[in-house]
Amino acid sequence: MPASVRRLRFAPVAIALALAGMAGRAALAEDSTTVHPGQWPRATWPLPPDAALEHRVSALMAKMTVEEKVGQLVQADILSVTPEDVRKYHLGAILAGGNSKPDKQLTANAAQWKATADAFYRASMDGGDGHAAIPVLFGIDAVHGHNGAVGATLFPQNSALGNAHDPGLIREIGQATAEEVRATGLNWTFAPALSVPQDVRWGRSYEGYSQDPRIVAAYAGPMVEGLQGKVGTPQFLDGSHVIATAKHYLADGGTHDGRDQGDAQLSEAALRLHVAGYPPAIDAGVQSVMASFSSWNQQKMHGNKGLLTDVLKQRMDFQGFLVGDWNAHGQVPGCSNEDCPASFNAGMDMLMAPDSWRGLYEHTLAEVKSGVIPMARVDDAVARILRVKIRAGLFEAGLPSAQPLAVHAEQVLGSAAHRAIARRAVRESLVLLKNNGGVLPIDPHKHILVAGDGADNISRQSGGWTLNWQGTGLTNANFPNAQSIGAGIAEQAKAAGGAVEIAADGHYTARPDVAIVVFGEDPYAEFQGDIPNLMFHPGDEHELELMRHFRQQGIPVVSVFLSGRPLWVNREINASDAFVAAWLPGSEGGGVADVLLRQANGKVAHDFRGTLAYSWPSTAVEGPPAQFPLGYGLNYASHAAVPALAEQSGISGDLVPVGNYLDRGKAVHGYSLSLVGATGMAVSGDVSAVGTSDGSLRMSALDYKAQEDARRFVWAQSGAQLDVRARTTLDLDRQTNGDVMLVTTLRVDALPAHEASIAMGCGEHCQGRIELGAQLATLPVGQWQRVGVPLKCFRAAGADMHHIDQPFVWSAGKGSELAISRVALGTDVDRVIDCAR
Repeated sequence: MPASVRRLRFAPVAIALALAGMAGRAALAEDSTTVHPGQWPRATWPLPPDAALEHRVSALMAKMTVEEKVGQLVQADILSVTPEDVRKYHLGAILAGGNSKPDKQLTANAAQWKATADAFYRASMDGGDGHAAIPVLFGIDAVHGHNGAVGATLFPQNSALGNAHDPGLIREIGQATAEEVRATGLNWTFAPALSVPQDVRWGRSYEGYSQDPRIVAAYAGPMVEGLQGKVGTPQFLDGSHVIATAKHYLADGGTHDGRDQGDAQLSEAALRLHVAGYPPAIDAGVQSVMASFSSWNQQKMHGNKGLLTDVLKQRMDFQGFLVGDWNAHGQVPGCSNEDCPASFNAGMDMLMAPDSWRGLYEHTLAEVKSGVIPMARVDDAVARILRVKIRAGLFEAGLPSAQPLAVHAEQVLGSAAHRAIARRAVRESLVLLKNNGGVLPIDPHKHILVAGDGADNISRQSGGWTLNWQGTGLTNANFPNAQSIGAGIAEQAKAAGGAVEIAADGHYTARPDVAIVVFGEDPYAEFQGDIPNLMFHPGDEHELELMRHFRQQGIPVVSVFLSGRPLWVNREINASDAFVAAWLPGSEGGGVADVLLRQANGKVAHDFRGTLAYSWPSTAVEGPPAQFPLGYGLNYASHAAVPALAEQSGISGDLVPVGNYLDRGKAVHGYSLSLVGATGMAVSGDVSAVGTSDGSLRMSALDYKAQEDARRFVWAQSGAQLDVRARTTLDLDRQTNGDVMLVTTLRVDALPAHEASIAMGCGEHCQGRIELGAQLATLPVGQWQRVGVPLKCFRAAGADMHHIDQPFVWSAGKGSELAISRVALGTDVDRVIDCAR
């Protein structure tokens, strides 16, 4: 890149990170888990000593039984706990996980949230049995707006916001988010994420503002102040603010190979780079900190006393409370989801036990009574929790639905003012990587085609943690008042007298003057978003082919790339005249149009402002120098052309992974999962729970090795089947000639009729089907197994292995119950099906 178009404001950070990493690896030979608190940065708790508060806490604790104290240390999910449970066990907190909605609905509106909040609040304040009335905390992952509520404003994801370099904007987003959360009756958000992602193969990279710790540090305080209000003002933790949570402590973004819940293999010095956001968050008065699932040199963070207590609580003076992540304490050696004294003794104050809360409560109570967990540790944890509840005014706030913002929830949720902030955030977050020939800005009087899978897809432009955990299975109808990117472009262009066609497949009725191709990643969240390399949609080039098709016709191409992280897209950049990294902009697609189009009078209303908070890769593998460095970003005053980029991915061997069809319970990109009823009607399986219209087959999510990484299927009648289809036909003849098998990772829960079959389809009236019910019936019930069927069996049964379009079809009889996590080609199995039987 010509130096004239680079803004190398962050190059020293990249060098520092690299040097720290090298030093970290060299130092690991020493005691790799020893913590030296004196070498860590300090922070200052901003709230002065409050004798009245301490007296109130002491008086309340003096009345509490040990059972009530233990209850305050436990957080349960609303799908696994009832208001009566909260009353009986005196639970201190509840949460709504990513897929947890009131009344077990798939989505929920403000009224449903408020009703649920009221029910749990009433239960917690019931002192009729002589016990202390202590208001329950109600937490949710409001991480890019109040993303769990229908109609809420969806702000750009954090990896987008980092490119704006605007702490004031971050504060406004925090305030708007807090107002919308309180309007639905909730009082606590698990935000902000202060991750410093160093390997964007990590599926949670988009939750981090930047790989540069200085950007993370600059945003931490303003976001906390936006969510909670500023310490020392009447607005601090008032009725329009929420309790904030700095997460995930520590180095969730520094794990080896970017693996979620993985191990940060770093020296103590390198580890300190990941703490950048915590001192400013503490300085701003953040009331809670969430510990990370991850480890530091094999020591789980939920059991690391040196980092939780000695560094965070003592060195950094954190006086709020420490909360755990979803059953993460169960990964501490010697612990289970239902029992983990080691976490409390290490410094955890509250453990998130969404579905394991009852067992955790009972074991913790017994361990407190026996002295395994000292009463002094319990009292410290309870006091920390009570202080936060008192500071937040929850004892006096009253019924959640009766609070000022909740009374007028319909005027708060998705308000025009909040959407205006989000639209501004979109404009500031866009990064222009290429603009050869000055294709941008576009004259709105022209005939414009908006194409690509993201042209009119609010779910895709919003990403994970949107209405559900993974952000999947949604349509534009789920987003009232939101606007897709294509709709925003059409609105502005038509107002100026131009014409716009929106067609995902690129077909048009009149030749366009310019084609805007909106494309990108499918939505995902943690674990499911982890990838082995930086290839964009390996094996699926339909977006690239679309761009090249337009270029061959002489139609200028403007590409708008939707992603939570930088990916290797050199070929797509080469096939575009202009290329915009739009990240995951959220509900306000019009913000993209604001920058891409001129005004009707020909003037530019909004130029590009964003510069990269993550370096952009030059290959699909980690390590080589960046294609576009930190701080890079063009604007309309930039005139240097971007030359053709190298199109070698850096990955050797077969780049097309044709052998992975279902992973973590979901169809991988390029494939679709359907449930086909006995009547032949199909329904998409791209959700957590669904059933066929005739009721013959139902699917639900379950946990195998991680949260919701498998699906459970129940057949109410025979004739229904699972069907995985490929977007493009597969040639599996080479694999069939070897010893490759179709491997299904499954658990048989019931097979009463011994009816089951597996098949591969190869077009109309072409299929190879294997009966396997009798052999499955010999498998141990309730035990996960990798069951392999040799591909040769499908060929022998009639499948044309050169033209496979259904790589997995599964049928079973009435009463069958089966769980599946993964379907892929392989050779490593627990059981091989003998197709000769």
